Amino acid sequence: MTGPAGAPAGTAGTGGTAVALACRGCGDRGPWRVVDLGAQPASDDFPAADAPGPDGRWPLELWTCPVCALVQLGPMEALLEVPPRAVESLTSRRHARRMAGALLADHPELAGRPVREFASHHGGSWLEALYELGCRPAGPDERAGLVVDAHALAHEQDVDGALADRARVLAPDGLLVLEHHHLLPLVEEGQFDTVRHGHWSYLSLTALDRLAARHGLRAVRAVPEAVFGGSLRVVLAHADAAVPVDGSVPELLGRERAAGLHDGSGLATFGLRARESAAALHAFLVEERAAGRQVLGYGAPSKAAVLLGLAGVGPELLPFTVDAAPLKHGLAVPGVRVPIRPVPELAAARPDRVLVLTWDIADEVMEQLEASGGWGARYVLPLPAPRFVGGSEALRAVP
Repeated sequence: MTGPAGAPAGTAGTGGTAVALACRGCGDRGPWRVVDLGAQPASDDFPAADAPGPDGRWPLELWTCPVCALVQLGPMEALLEVPPRAVESLTSRRHARRMAGALLADHPELAGRPVREFASHHGGSWLEALYELGCRPAGPDERAGLVVDAHALAHEQDVDGALADRARVLAPDGLLVLEHHHLLPLVEEGQFDTVRHGHWSYLSLTALDRLAARHGLRAVRAVPEAVFGGSLRVVLAHADAAVPVDGSVPELLGRERAAGLHDGSGLATFGLRARESAAALHAFLVEERAAGRQVLGYGAPSKAAVLLGLAGVGPELLPFTVDAAPLKHGLAVPGVRVPIRPVPELAAARPDRVLVLTWDIADEVMEQLEASGGWGARYVLPLPAPRFVGGSEALRAVP
C-alpha cells in the first residue's frame, strides 16, 4: 500500500529522510500520510502580543492506519503541555447536563451505580450532573458501572493504552461512553482547523470499534451530536456482556465506509479543500478591507492558529480578536500574532463584521453579543467558506 505521491506505507519524506510511524491505536507500522497542512505553531501556546518572534512551528500532518483505520497526527515529538487558559463555554456546560440526562433516561439501571470519568482538560465534565441523577463516585479499587470519556481520548498520545485504562476500570456489566469530535463531519465539512497539535487522533466509529475489540469491548450504540461542530457519542460494553447492538452502529459504519473513512481514501482531497477554504477566507477579508468595512474577531480558540495561519491572516486583515478568558488577554494567536483583547472592546469598536473563530459555539456567541441589542454587525462563519449567519436568518454565501 502506498500513500500520496507514491510515498511508501509507514513513511513520509522529511528533508530526504524517511520517518516511520507506529499506529497509536494498534501499533501497526504501516500508517501513511494522507494530509499535510504544513508547519504550524503549537495552537495552545499563546505568546505575549509584544513577544519577539517568530513562533516555533512543527509539521501538521494526518496519517491513516491500514489496519485499524485510525486517523492520527504524523510522527513528531510531543509538545510541551501548556496550562489551559480557556473559560468553559455555556454550550459545553449545557451539553454535559443534557448528555447525563439522556444517558440515565436510556439506562435508568445506571442510577446508583459507581461512575468514573476521563475528562478533557478543556472542561465539559459530566460528573456533577451524573451525581445529581443518582450515580456515585467509584472507590479507588472499585470497577465502575459507568465509565465516561468526554472528549479526552483525542488528547491521549497512546490511544491503545488509554482504551486499556478505560476497559480496566469498567465493571463486567458496565457501559463505557465515549464522546469525541467525529471524523465524518470533520471530513465532509472541511473542518481543517480542528486538526492541530495536541489532538493526537481523529476518531471514527470504524476505528473505535476495531480498537475496542483489542480490549474485549464492542460498540453497541452510536449517536451523532451536532455540538462542537459534530460529535459522536459511542456506548461500548464488554464483548461477552448481554447488551444488544443497536441498529445505529451498522448504519453509521456504512456511512463512514461510503465516505472513505474505512481506508483513508476519504481524506485524499482534504488538504486541497483546506487550502481552498483558507484562500476564500483571505480573499473575503481583503475585499471587506477594500470596501472600507471593519472586520474583528470573536474567540481565540486553539483552532484559530491553524485557521488564520493557513489563510495568511494577520493583524493587517484582522486587527484583533476578543475572548472571554482573562488569561488570554494581552496575548496573541500563535503564528499570526493577532492580538487578543477583552470582549467589551469588540462592542466598543462596533465593527461591521464579526468573524466568529469559535464557530462551533456560534449561537452562544451571538446570544451574548446581541443580549443588549447589538450594533448591527453581521456575523461571519469561516468554514467551509465565509458565510453570514444571524438570528433566524438562513446561512448564505458571502457575496
